[in-house]
Amino acid sequence: MIPITRLNHAVLFVRELDRTVDFYRRAFGFEVISEMPGKAAFLRAKNSANHHDLGLFATPSQTRAPMGSPGLYHLAWEVPTIEDLARAKTTLAELGALVGESDHGATKSLYGTDPDGNEFEVMWLVPREKWGEHEHSAQTDRLDLERELALHGRPGS
Repeated sequence: MIPITRLNHAVLFVRELDRTVDFYRRAFGFEVISEMPGKAAFLRAKNSANHHDLGLFATPSQTRAPMGSPGLYHLAWEVPTIEDLARAKTTLAELGALVGESDHGATKSLYGTDPDGNEFEVMWLVPREKWGEHEHSAQTDRLDLERELALHGRPGS
């Protein structure tokens, strides 16, 4: 058994490196910590302890595997508060990147796509002591973000 503690970073192949770097900067506030112009960029989230959270490598390929093909489905980026999730919804909508919302019980999730169609999830993890029946379930229901803000949000936020 390999004793992993968490996912440290993800790496994606992208068609237009500069366009994709710009997207992740605008969507998540990532900073470029290292780059090989036209070839690769390594980005870090503002409050991350990682060297980098996302690696982007340019590829000349214009083909994409059809949805449901074997391979990566999406990445999930966690935000610290339900209010951050609400702000993420606004940001993703402004970028034209918001493609879905789900209530998974223990997590509340938004889904988006980057300029290459790579899907990602922005999720908030409900405090474990409030998981209740969701401890051992994997549901997908419609997200009622206003209700979740009322239940879990900080007064005055």
